[in-house]
Amino acid sequence: MRKKPDPELVDKENPEWTEEDFRRARPAAEALPEIVGREAAARMLRPRGRPKAGVTKTHVNIRLDADVLNAFKTTGPGWQTRINEALREWLKKAELDKASHP
Repeated sequence: MRKKPDPELVDKENPEWTEEDFRRARPAAEALPEIVGREAAARMLRPRGRPKAGVTKTHVNIRLDADVLNAFKTTGPGWQTRINEALREWLKKAELDKASHP
């Protein structure tokens, strides 16, 4: 069985920062271009994750019958998008019905 490392031991390759280290520290955006070059730094510092959509959706809470919800969920990933599409389709049909029955 391996013995747990003693957290009190000083890591010679990565020692604990001193007050001087904190005073000399600079943001990565300033230091990285000098270390890895401007292009590499730009790639490393770019925002991560999904890009913001031009048109965002509104979060709502809605109560659905269990059988309706389960029917959409069993279709796999993207079920929420399919509910949105079904509602949009209903709206189009309702608009057509409204236009044909003034």
